[in-house]
Amino acid sequence: MAITVITDDNFQDEVLNSDLPVLIDFWAIWCGPCKMIAPIVEDLATEYDGKAKIGKLDVDSNQQTSIKYGVRSIPTLLIFKGGELVDTIIGAVPKTKVVEKLELVI
Repeated sequence: MAITVITDDNFQDEVLNSDLPVLIDFWAIWCGPCKMIAPIVEDLATEYDGKAKIGKLDVDSNQQTSIKYGVRSIPTLLIFKGGELVDTIIGAVPKTKVVEKLELVI
């Protein structure tokens, strides 16, 4: 499964109305740690195909959603289930930590 591009405009449909749990990577092109975690997010999109939706939201282009969820540091990964925010991961963390938290909602 490809990574879903999340925007302020499609956030409601892609995240809050999703039947699957959703992991969103809040990132920016200029962010070094975001580049470090990007391959992990790409791997998860393949590994969790059909079990979870994996998306990326560019904070520079989608400030409304970033502000709403209090994203002040990137990368920030937010995990949603049933339209509710259930977990937050801040920083470039090991893949095992992301998998551990994602597994709790699947």
